[in-house]
Amino acid sequence: MRAIVHDRYGSPDVLRLEEVERPVPGDDEVLVKVHATTVTRTDCHMRAASPFFWRFMLGLLRPRRRILGLEFSGVVETVGAAVTEFGPGDRVFGLRNGSHAEYVCVREAGLLAHMPAAVTFAEAAAVCDGMSQGLAGLRSGRVGQGTRLLVYGASGSCGTAAVQLAAYLGAHVTAVCNGKNAELVRSLGADEVIDYERDDFTKNGETYDVILDAVGKHSLLRARGSLVPRGLYVATDRLYNFPLAYLTKWIGKKKVVFDVTGYQRDDVLLLKELIEAGRYRAVIDRTYPLEDVVEATRYVESWQKTGNVVLTLNGAIR
Repeated sequence: MRAIVHDRYGSPDVLRLEEVERPVPGDDEVLVKVHATTVTRTDCHMRAASPFFWRFMLGLLRPRRRILGLEFSGVVETVGAAVTEFGPGDRVFGLRNGSHAEYVCVREAGLLAHMPAAVTFAEAAAVCDGMSQGLAGLRSGRVGQGTRLLVYGASGSCGTAAVQLAAYLGAHVTAVCNGKNAELVRSLGADEVIDYERDDFTKNGETYDVILDAVGKHSLLRARGSLVPRGLYVATDRLYNFPLAYLTKWIGKKKVVFDVTGYQRDDVLLLKELIEAGRYRAVIDRTYPLEDVVEATRYVESWQKTGNVVLTLNGAIR
């Protein structure tokens, strides 16, 4: 099968298309023929081993995991002997390492669900990662009915997810993004939009119960004046937020929270329900064929993308 591989850490140029052995499902696994996947910021961190701590998980000198990719959608090809929930021909989506390939094996009890009927493969591939990160941030910030929430970086993958989910939870959502994306984030459920190129939310005198930094470009130090007493700054990136979360747990009234629980199958199933109910939708910026992964990755690393960047393969996007 075709797959995108890398044998060393570095720029997007280390990625290449190669023929590799097709995986064989175990008794509790399904083999999925992948029709769409995405390039995420996590893929970029892993490929470059940046920050350096990624090397302790992926391989100190070179990557042990040659194939990147987290999100996928496709069709079940075969199933293991113990699988009962899925069968050949089922349209599925979810999360699995190594999805930048024509086939991927996923545990039946893993991060896998049947695709909602009304979405395309491209749309189904572009929802799980951002939604999981956004939902984890909202949970750690205890966002609910009436919460005054500000989402910084509201037009990215995590940001567009957080806006939709926060609106679903009943929060009052202020979205900070580039002005060209203002109408998009309003359509996703934002009550107010701030164009960061024209206005600095830290200087407008407004305060919020929770500030969620969906792109890892802000900090508690810069945002603390925009938090109510005992307000929460929810981080989604930057290693220094780990010690800050511990320190502010005991010192000061305004806290940093940083959720590291990871992906959960129940979140994928919830996402399926929300899509079917019309409460959540994919936001796709650009779509590339698998072989153009280097160009797609460069675009993701430009910090200019809106929502998600999709890779298509196996000749189908529907």
